[in-house]
Amino acid sequence: MRLQRTLKHEVCFEGIGLHTGKLSKVCLKPAPRDTGIVLVRTDKEMVIKATMGSVIDTAFSTTLGYNGVKIRTVEHMLAALSGLGIDNVIAEVNGPEIPILDGSSMEFLSIILKGGIAKQGKKRPYVKITRPMVFTDGNAEIAVFPYEGKRLTYRIHFNHHLLGEQQLSLELTEEVFAREIAPARTFGFLKDVEYLRANGFAKGGSLDNAILLSSDGILNPSGLRFKDEFVRHKMLDLIGDFSLLGFPIYGHIFASKSGHSANLKFLKKLSAYRDCWEMLSEPELEQQYAVIHT
Repeated sequence: MRLQRTLKHEVCFEGIGLHTGKLSKVCLKPAPRDTGIVLVRTDKEMVIKATMGSVIDTAFSTTLGYNGVKIRTVEHMLAALSGLGIDNVIAEVNGPEIPILDGSSMEFLSIILKGGIAKQGKKRPYVKITRPMVFTDGNAEIAVFPYEGKRLTYRIHFNHHLLGEQQLSLELTEEVFAREIAPARTFGFLKDVEYLRANGFAKGGSLDNAILLSSDGILNPSGLRFKDEFVRHKMLDLIGDFSLLGFPIYGHIFASKSGHSANLKFLKKLSAYRDCWEMLSEPELEQQYAVIHT
């Protein structure tokens, strides 16, 4: 198991927001242990902690906010931080949305690794699932099961000949996240673009930062990065959303047809059902591993 982690050095990047189309600059800075992920709207002088309680909207992305100030589309950056096991960071943002970059978490990984990862002198606690819990929200279903490790299984189903049903199950390690999940881009349908833009969404969307599907096929000249890139991106979104719990989940997560709204509703239910999990410190987990593997 591991110590808490932050960055060694500050790193900055900029780009347009997927939904607002506005340019923002983000600086990721090292933070003391037990800080968590904290976002700062420098243009509004507002501090917003990346927790479930800060979520104010889940329409087409996850938006954090406080006292009328918001930061949209945080999930891809949060997924990259979570996927690399970064626990403590101050993210200064001078605009209303985290840049979409290429629509995946791959560029976020490169930026974070450029800053370097620093271990901190305190163990990282985990939420260990001790009993199954199932949550349904319309067609969406999310469940967690006891499991000696961290595993994610995800299933999607779309009425489109290129998507249909896709399912993937992966053991969640930093290497697996970087290789199998981080490169997967967000996606959308050509038929929905006009509606989205008329309602204040996807103003910064393009073939450079999203996979766009028509009824005939994929409009991106570069094609797909994975044949099942769509389910992999949904896994990426869930990892980003689940990081808002504040602690890694030690168990098997199963999700079907889930989105940002269901992800956050599930976390709230899990938090309330204390008989389904326990908080373990690293020494306790290390002791369990010693028992299992000797």
